[in-house]
Amino acid sequence: MIHSRKTPIAYVAAMAMLAWGCTGQSSKESTESDTTMEESTANDGQNQLTDQEKAEGWVLLFDGKTTQGWKGYNRDDVPVAWVVEDGALTLDTAKLGSGGGDILTAGIYENFELRLEWKISPNGNSGIIYNVVEGEHPATYHTGPEMQVLDNDGHPDGKIEKHRAGDLYDLVKSSEEPVKPVGQWNQVRLVQQDGKIEHWLNGVKVVEADMNSQEWKELVAGSKFNSMPDFGKSKKGHIALQDHGDKVWYRNIKIKER
Repeated sequence: MIHSRKTPIAYVAAMAMLAWGCTGQSSKESTESDTTMEESTANDGQNQLTDQEKAEGWVLLFDGKTTQGWKGYNRDDVPVAWVVEDGALTLDTAKLGSGGGDILTAGIYENFELRLEWKISPNGNSGIIYNVVEGEHPATYHTGPEMQVLDNDGHPDGKIEKHRAGDLYDLVKSSEEPVKPVGQWNQVRLVQQDGKIEHWLNGVKVVEADMNSQEWKELVAGSKFNSMPDFGKSKKGHIALQDHGDKVWYRNIKIKER
C-alpha cells in the first residue's frame, strides 16, 4: 500500500477551477477557429475559374460577392429580392414585396456552353431561361426556352410530364432524372450550338432538341407557348434566372462562347 501526503482541499479546488477555466477558454477558441475553417473550406474554390478554364476561354458570370453583370428584365438594375447569400446568387422571398422578377445576364449569347450549380428550397420552383429577347415581350419566357429547376417531390409541377427538373419545360421530357434531393447542389451544363440544344444534369445528358427542325415547330405548337408568336425563334439572347416566388440558390455560373 502506497502512502501519500494529503494536499489541502482549498488548494485542490483552486487548481481545479484554474484548469477548468483554461480548458473552457481553449475549447471556445478552438470551436470558433474550427467554424471559421469549415466556412472557409466550404467556400474554397467556389465562383472561381481555374487556370485551365481561363485558358479555354471560360468567363465567370457571378463573382460570389456581388450582382455585378446581372440586370432585371427590361431594366438596368437588379431587383432587390436577388441577393448574394453564402456565395450564392439567391432569390430572397422575404424581399419579394419590395421588388422581384427574373434576372438576366448583361451580355447576349448565341453559341455557348453554360455551367452552373443550383439548389432549391422545399416545394420550390425556378428555371434557367435562355435566348431571352427584351423589348415588347411581357416576360422572359415569351421568347426563351427553359431548363426547369424544381423540387420534383414537393412542387405540383413535379406531377406534370415535361415540367420536372432538367426538362426543356413543357416541350421535352428528360431521358433520365439524376436530380439530387432538396437542399443539395445540382450541376448543370447547358449547351447551344447553331440552334441545337443539350441539357446536362449532374453529368447526364437529359435533353436534346433542334430549334431548326420541324419537330421543334410541332413541339411549340403543342405546348403552352403556342400563343406566344416569338417563343423559341431566336437562337441568341440573354440568359435568365427565374423568379417563381420560391427561394433558390445559384453559384459557379460560368460560360464559354463557342
